[in-house]
Amino acid sequence: MGSPRVKAWLAAHAPDLKLIEVSESTATVAEAAAALGVEQSRIAKSLAVRAGGLTFLLVTRGDARLDNRKCKDELGARPRMLGAEETLALTGHPVGGVCPFALATAVPVFLDRSIEDFDRVYPAGGTLTSSVEVTPQRLFDLVGERWVDLCRLPEEAPGA
Repeated sequence: MGSPRVKAWLAAHAPDLKLIEVSESTATVAEAAAALGVEQSRIAKSLAVRAGGLTFLLVTRGDARLDNRKCKDELGARPRMLGAEETLALTGHPVGGVCPFALATAVPVFLDRSIEDFDRVYPAGGTLTSSVEVTPQRLFDLVGERWVDLCRLPEEAPGA
């Protein structure tokens, strides 16, 4: 069963987007990619991050890694991932189902440039078995505060 909050949010803000509900787990990038039949890079993972005094949700491609140097250069501080309880309190979604829709608090949502090249990406849908199919630009238009370059791709060297 999908998140009622996310369903209601999508109905109000993006009725053209539908919640994809599957019987398999979508809690990890690998599980989500397998359940949806897409490459891991197309999974738009949402990370709850704190950098200095700034707490934000970062949506990045599934195979990207948060890069300390890029974060420090862009935001002036090294990033720290929030724990499961703090993430749930901040977003209203459990780890494994964190998505940028229907957030419990007014946390800024940053989209990493690593997702820009895809025609469609798949963020979670607020549960461990749901996702949403959306274009990166539409995702930004709906929830994004700014585009950032905070992650490195598998082919990039650390700190590149």
